[in-house]
Amino acid sequence: MVISIIGLLAGLGLPAINGAIQAGKKAEVAAMAESIKTAVNAFYAEYSQYPSNSGKTDLNFLNLMTTTNSTGTSIQNSRGIAFLEVPPKFTNSTNGLVTPSGFCKNKAQSNFLVLIDTQGLGYVNPNSVSSVTNTNVPSAVAVWVVDPTTNTKAVGTFK
Repeated sequence: MVISIIGLLAGLGLPAINGAIQAGKKAEVAAMAESIKTAVNAFYAEYSQYPSNSGKTDLNFLNLMTTTNSTGTSIQNSRGIAFLEVPPKFTNSTNGLVTPSGFCKNKAQSNFLVLIDTQGLGYVNPNSVSSVTNTNVPSAVAVWVVDPTTNTKAVGTFK
């Protein structure tokens, strides 16, 4: 009898634990997206212009925001300032700045998306570059990844 009660309680607890783990992963990715947004805004504060890399956080973007070497693609960062510190689990030698392994299905990694209001409209339209349903987000910089569970919601600096 005791064993069956323990089994029943364990069966009820496992889905809750899995949900908490997934919520923790989303919070971690959202925090990294906020860090990227802060780095882009710091770049703007330093150089009075946004970095030209908009779209995916590829190797060029990663080098621009993290390196102190102002050569190659990082020439925009002529003062060699490291605007962003990236934990190793958020980097990939091929794709650049990505979600941690296991956030997406099959342990795949996905690049963050960065959209910058370079025209001074006061908003960005994430739906124009990804499958999220958000449009006209009132922000100069938006950073997100597509939620792997829905493919229409964003995990990042806007809701």
